[in-house]
Amino acid sequence: MNVLGVELRRSAAPGAALIMLVIAVAALYVAPGRWASGWMSLAMTAREYTLLLWPLALAAGAWQGRREHRAKVGELFATTPRPRGQRMAPVLGAMAVALAAGYLLAILAGAAWIITTARYFPVVNFTVVTAVGVLSLIGAAWLGLGIGRLLPALATAPALGVAGVLLTMFGLQIRPDWLAAVLSPIYGTSQHHAFQTIDNRVSGAHAIWMAALAVAGVVLVVAGGWRVRTAALLPVLLGVTAASAVVPRDTAALDTPIDPVARQLVCTDDAPKVCVSRVNAHVLAALTPLARDGLARLARLPGAPSAVHEDTRTYDAGTPQPPRRDDVVRIPVRTDDHGGLAHPGAVVPEIVAGLGVESDRDCRDRDPVVERAAAYWLLGQEPRSDVGVIPGALFEDPALNAEAVQLWQGLRQLPEDEALARVTAVHRAVRACADSAGLLSRSAR
Repeated sequence: MNVLGVELRRSAAPGAALIMLVIAVAALYVAPGRWASGWMSLAMTAREYTLLLWPLALAAGAWQGRREHRAKVGELFATTPRPRGQRMAPVLGAMAVALAAGYLLAILAGAAWIITTARYFPVVNFTVVTAVGVLSLIGAAWLGLGIGRLLPALATAPALGVAGVLLTMFGLQIRPDWLAAVLSPIYGTSQHHAFQTIDNRVSGAHAIWMAALAVAGVVLVVAGGWRVRTAALLPVLLGVTAASAVVPRDTAALDTPIDPVARQLVCTDDAPKVCVSRVNAHVLAALTPLARDGLARLARLPGAPSAVHEDTRTYDAGTPQPPRRDDVVRIPVRTDDHGGLAHPGAVVPEIVAGLGVESDRDCRDRDPVVERAAAYWLLGQEPRSDVGVIPGALFEDPALNAEAVQLWQGLRQLPEDEALARVTAVHRAVRACADSAGLLSRSAR
């Protein structure tokens, strides 16, 4: 333990861990909106940044591995009766402890940002994803140690760093996908929705591969001759074989898998019901009054929806989606950099847009201009193409919005009862997937 303490103070391990910590924390806080929504997002984003950390660990190990050569004490140590494996154990341990501490401290730095807002904590998946991230860095460092001892040139460490970046990036492009899941530490970490996770079988397969690289590195570190060093290929071959045997092949596990608990709805106790996914439960209080305002505006239409749900559909291959419901308006829920409700000004327009009728990909007769004019008549404000300032979230085409403005102005010139009757006719047509183009007077244009 005393030797390990010396290694932790004087080797390259603490410096590498400090550099890693600074890079990881800086990368996290440059874009906190990517992970501020919850714990799983934090774990996956940290794993995604191993794109930078894994090559760094590989290079740090290689730099440490050439220490004896740099100090010109290799022959001296070779004459001592102490086994090389016993002598190198503190070096391996120091590198593992330091890099693991650096990675976990980066996670803690992110946790301090979301601890007061994120409520859903998937203990098993969060722990597994984080643990595999730690293991991947240890595997890279130990492999780097072995290669640095084998090739103790000054250029080895930077060359391995560049190679690590290329391997990590191009590992994602390998086909079939299950092989990329085995080889790349950042596979599956690019997030497309808030309910995303990494299948534990994928994590297990990658852990086997990283452990195999770590064992290969240890063999290179302790080996005394070329025959033993050649044996380092054996754990690599066994590792990729074992990992390939356990990694899942189905698309649902490989392609942005869903945590079903995170997608479960959490609702208000009183009516009208407002529901959000469990992972976004912390924004329910802020969303509820806005959602009920939107429902109140739709209530002027017969058979209008009576509840607002977060849209938890993801359209992933092989993933069952919630069925369409006419009594519910589904809207996206977005979180800001602090985990709160983002773009609150867009909530009510998004509820009223489409007159509370869900879009149907099979319906080709819906007229967005007519629907927009009718919706904004219910809102009592002129249609705008920049509502909420969310690109693509609502109606962003200024030319079509100008047409909707003209129809809306025509509605405003009509008596209240007649205008409501026309908007109601549009609502019926939309629900029946009928042509609504002639239901609002275009003569006002």
